[in-house]
Amino acid sequence: MIFEKTLTTLAAAAAIVAAAAVSVVAGAFAVYAVLLPLVGPAGGAAIVAAIFAVFAVIGALLMVRKADGGHARASAPTASQPDPFQLAERAFEMVKERPVLSAAAAIAAGVIAFRNPALVTIVAKAFMDLKQTPPR
Repeated sequence: MIFEKTLTTLAAAAAIVAAAAVSVVAGAFAVYAVLLPLVGPAGGAAIVAAIFAVFAVIGALLMVRKADGGHARASAPTASQPDPFQLAERAFEMVKERPVLSAAAAIAAGVIAFRNPALVTIVAKAFMDLKQTPPR
């Protein structure tokens, strides 16, 4: 169940990133189409590049500002067995706080999975074995 929710969350994050990328490209084409008759092809391309460079700088400044104002972390539980639900909650918090890092981690995991399918089988089997508790 945790594995399925994690995959669903990663798929949703990938869809959001893809939609954002398509929106940025469509916006760039729209701005270029408006500027083309006014300043020509080279001028339109330069202005579009400058506009999106400004957006990138603003986004980077916002991320740096958010990173500097770090949140206080909760103390670690003292239980001898780790709680799998707490691990899932921490993973969801990380995806919400750092979506770019999460997307990069998902891409890296996909590349590793593509290059070594046996590892994916071992990890999936480990997650499935966690659901089946031994009888007492």
